Amino acid sequence: MSFGGAAVDYDAFMGRYSTGLSAPFADFALVHAGQRVLDVGCGPGALTRELVARVGAGSVAGVDPSESYAASARERFPDVRIEVATAGALPFADAEFDAALAQLVIHFLKDPVHDLGELARVTRPGGVVAACTWDHAGGTSPLSRFWDVLSSIDPSAPSESELPGTRSGQLTDYLTSAGLEDVVETKLTVRLMHPTFEDWWTPYLKGAGPVGAYMSSLDETGLAELERAMRSEMPPAPFEVTGSAWAARGTVPTPRR
Repeated sequence: MSFGGAAVDYDAFMGRYSTGLSAPFADFALVHAGQRVLDVGCGPGALTRELVARVGAGSVAGVDPSESYAASARERFPDVRIEVATAGALPFADAEFDAALAQLVIHFLKDPVHDLGELARVTRPGGVVAACTWDHAGGTSPLSRFWDVLSSIDPSAPSESELPGTRSGQLTDYLTSAGLEDVVETKLTVRLMHPTFEDWWTPYLKGAGPVGAYMSSLDETGLAELERAMRSEMPPAPFEVTGSAWAARGTVPTPRR
């Protein structure tokens, strides 16, 4: 799957939902003025914007493995240090941050426990490591209606329900296994009104991740068939799409003497 597409395509596709998730996720992660905060898997900057508003650009850093997303984040936030890096190899010193956040990133990590341990490494003792992931397995993500309709016309189509972190309790298990303490988990929900079917549908044509990979595999006939199915199954416009995400946070242990 590819995440190297244009930032504007991501903004229109998933950014429209992740932007609304950023404030409640930052609240849950206890982010406040005076902290230095890391945004892991920052993409073009949905969460970065919220962190800058809370702690100031000079107190925020971000990383993303995509060159194009990192470049877009740098352009949007020139005073934020943005690096091209993966969650599992962060280019920062030990205990450099008060909090490290991973919004909608765990889904795509091959080794979530290792990578969350890397977030903990760069976070000071007593600091917070937090992650959130769409509830694909529970069927309440903003993409769930799309996947439900798709599976009805193409049973062989992929699904995001088996991605890491998409089930209740998985984030808690990952954080605990990574050595975090006092782990708590909750569910966050965002809502977005779509004025027309086209407003909802068109961004899927240039989507990222598993959706983008599937859409790019279809020819014009396949895309037209899928659009007809979606039109018949979606409610009359305007309609609201809700999206829920699991969120968990833990505290970096203080070394015992």
